[in-house]
Amino acid sequence: QVQPVESGGGWVQPGGSLRLSCEASGGTFSNYAVGWFRQAPGKERDFVAAIAWSRGDTYYANAARGRFTISKDNAKNTVILQMNRLKPDDTAVYYCAVRTGGTVATMFRDDEYESWGQGTQVTVSS
Repeated sequence: QVQPVESGGGWVQPGGSLRLSCEASGGTFSNYAVGWFRQAPGKERDFVAAIAWSRGDTYYANAARGRFTISKDNAKNTVILQMNRLKPDDTAVYYCAVRTGGTVATMFRDDEYESWGQGTQVTVSS
C-alpha cells in the first residue's frame, strides 16, 4: 500500500501562492487516483482536487477551480497542488490521499480513499 507524504505548507499573505507536494512512499502512484482534501478548524474535511494518475484527468472542487492546479511529475512520482490567489478561507490542514477504486462521480468522497498522509498546514493571513 502506497503511503502519501505531503510537504510544502506554510504561511502566506492573501493573494499569494503556495505549492504542495505529495510523494508516494513505499510504491508508486501508477494504479491510483490521488486527491487533495482540506480541513479547517471546526469544519468537515472537504475535497479540493484530484488526479487520475494513469490518464492524467483532473477534478476540482468549485472553491479550487480557476485558482488551484493539480498536476503530476512522473519522474519524481509526485503530485503537485499549485495554489494561487490564496484567500484566508483557504486556511486549513491539507491532506493527500490515494484510492484504487471508485468512479469519477465519487472522486470527491473522502471515504473512498484508502491511504492518507499526515497533513500539512496552510495559513493565509495578513
